[in-house]
Amino acid sequence: MAELQRNARKREIFGWAMYDIANQAYTTIVISFVYSAFFVAYIVPADSVWRDAYWSIAIIGSTLLAMVLSPIVGYWIDQGVSKKRLLAWSTAVCASFTCTLYWVGPGDIWWGIAIILITNTAWMLGEAIMSAFLPQLATRKNMGLVSGLGWGLGYIGGFVSMVMVSLMIIRADPDTATEQYISQHQWAMIAISIYFVIVAIPTFVLVRERLPTPKPKLVKESGSWRQWLRTLNLAEQQKLQPLLFKFFWAFLFYMAGVQVVVKFIGIYSTGELGLSQQDLVAVFLATQFSALFGAIAFGVIERYIGARKVLFVVIALWIIAISGMYGIHGLAAAINWSVRDVFLIIALLAGTGIGSIQASSRSLVALLAGPRRDGSAFGLWGMFNRLAMLLAATFGIVADLFSRQNALLLVISFFVIGAVLLARVHGLSQASRQARETEVP
Repeated sequence: MAELQRNARKREIFGWAMYDIANQAYTTIVISFVYSAFFVAYIVPADSVWRDAYWSIAIIGSTLLAMVLSPIVGYWIDQGVSKKRLLAWSTAVCASFTCTLYWVGPGDIWWGIAIILITNTAWMLGEAIMSAFLPQLATRKNMGLVSGLGWGLGYIGGFVSMVMVSLMIIRADPDTATEQYISQHQWAMIAISIYFVIVAIPTFVLVRERLPTPKPKLVKESGSWRQWLRTLNLAEQQKLQPLLFKFFWAFLFYMAGVQVVVKFIGIYSTGELGLSQQDLVAVFLATQFSALFGAIAFGVIERYIGARKVLFVVIALWIIAISGMYGIHGLAAAINWSVRDVFLIIALLAGTGIGSIQASSRSLVALLAGPRRDGSAFGLWGMFNRLAMLLAATFGIVADLFSRQNALLLVISFFVIGAVLLARVHGLSQASRQARETEVP
């Protein structure tokens, strides 16, 4: 890691990566694997016609809030507002409100939705704020490696939190000890909140705050609503950073495909394939370790072939994986394997691309951000990431209307459209070099 020290010390990069390890616990346990499936199965009444759609409401609501707030927060960062302070607020809100899920019981659908709306919004804002540190921590040459390192190590946090929750807290049999099973899920929410705060401490201790020095006039105007609303004017922002926006439109679609897997994998695995809690843990472990490997490995490869080519390779892996999931029953019968075993292999393939596609996308944003627009670039990245989540949330509605299996065709189309749009993005290397070299000292 000696080469990473040109812009930042090892301990700063370590502290930055620790936040990925900390916040991964929330999205892994609450959004992706454990609480999402628990919410649909136990919080939503058994006689309810709509099930996945309720979870989609929570995801859509939080996505809309984060989509509006991300560019505004990014603008604040560019005007000199402390990233550490903003990050502390988002972390505190996410962790404290996650604790209140302890009091959400069967039938408390809208109470649960309201809490998920608040916590997921805070988590998404924190992700964008933390990513805005990246251009200050790595050189143009090592951007992909540092981004991949942070995203890859984040899966360690997902693994640790999953072991803590599934093997140490949630141990009751849902059929014979239902009340205890529900109670253990509630206690797990408190445990995840504590984990998030404790593991994030090194970030606030080790990462330096490098504040920009904007003109006094801009700082004075940063509090006006007119200035804030300009950050939401996509037409104006696109004129300022045209190539970055061209990439964002491709990012929107292929990330929608990724977000479907992240947000609905727990629901799909248990509801469609009938996997047990133990099977779900096995799927989780498969994706976490392959994601850790993929994020770091593709981060290294990116140094030699570039982020755009890496993204094409990873999108191809995703299309193969989702196609295999769509035909999983026929595939299992053809090779005489169980559906569980075939799904584990598919999970390994998908996991290889889940971290790398996000890490490479994040590094591209850092490379293409204009002079002193790191905060705005990552605020817009957060906005398009939330738009992708909004697009992904339609999976729940389509699944209720046409079945979860047929809804996978929608996911494949997301990746195909993303690849087509990415093919129209040219000159990334030259643009990223110009963006970094023309920064005002």
